[in-house]
Amino acid sequence: MRRSLLVLILLILTTAFAVPPSAVRAQELTKVTVALDWYPNVDHAGLFLAKERGYFADEGLNVELYTPADPSVVLQTVGAGKDTFGISYQTDLLLARAQGVPVVSTAALVQRPLMGLMSLREKGIARPRDLVGKTIGFPGIPSQEAFLATMLETDGAKLGDIELVNVGFDLVPALISGRVDAVMGAFWTVEPLLAEQAGHPVNLMHVEDWGVPSYYELILAASEKTMQSHPDVVEAFLRAMQRGYAAAIVEPAAALDALALASPEIDRAVETKGLALLTPAWTENVPVFGTQTKQRWDAYATWMKTRHLIPSDLDVDAAYQTALLPQARSSPVASPSAYGDPPASVV
Repeated sequence: MRRSLLVLILLILTTAFAVPPSAVRAQELTKVTVALDWYPNVDHAGLFLAKERGYFADEGLNVELYTPADPSVVLQTVGAGKDTFGISYQTDLLLARAQGVPVVSTAALVQRPLMGLMSLREKGIARPRDLVGKTIGFPGIPSQEAFLATMLETDGAKLGDIELVNVGFDLVPALISGRVDAVMGAFWTVEPLLAEQAGHPVNLMHVEDWGVPSYYELILAASEKTMQSHPDVVEAFLRAMQRGYAAAIVEPAAALDALALASPEIDRAVETKGLALLTPAWTENVPVFGTQTKQRWDAYATWMKTRHLIPSDLDVDAAYQTALLPQARSSPVASPSAYGDPPASVV
């Protein structure tokens, strides 16, 4: 009887202090942090869907997606090893490398520019030279000033023909209030939708239609050290990320659910329309999500050098790597029926 009692006590103690299987698994996963470029939005839908469905865990990764207090330092924290990955921009990555930050683009999240110049439709601004004599608001980012200069020059005008005002990131309020005649830096998946939701139809000029070479709007960056020391982690992350974005293309509602779970304050109506506009740009003219090409990097870097944004001797080939991106036979194509009614045309 004494022996039976001892066995019972041992069983109770074992059960009380046993670690749940999920906790054991979490301890076995490799911790990965991903610093986002902005608050969670449809640009990140595939990442949040991959996390929610366990695609990262399937690859042995415990992934934390978060928005830093200052998103402008994402590349610096990645380069310093404080974050494993960061969502950033092709422009910013080249600027960072010019300053000696050891970051590398591992994949392109968006295959074309999202940026444009937006004006209220009632203003009748249809092309860059219509801006002559007008006041243009922008976030104060030098590269966007270079975008605007290129667009104007392509249409026979110049930067000195306009008044440029720094309005920060309050692009839509500055436009609707009449403070400015147009704004530079609007993403056609966000700001035009917000303006039209407020009852203000807009026109938007895409930067690549007026002299700016097409570029990758969003990229996934890692440090040179991570790429060299942990290529298996990079490849595993990219594989799970591809699964997440592939699923988001064919299941947009599920992607929005995952996004809303992480960020309940999102405007579901705006994000639904934005996702419908954005998904084609994830795999536009490429065989697999994440594809990067030398031609795209070289052409855009040449433009940046011409505009004196980066030095002429910057090694562009070192700014990106394609070897670790898992190759798939094809990427899924979004079905219009998956989104219900098509979004209003704002682009």
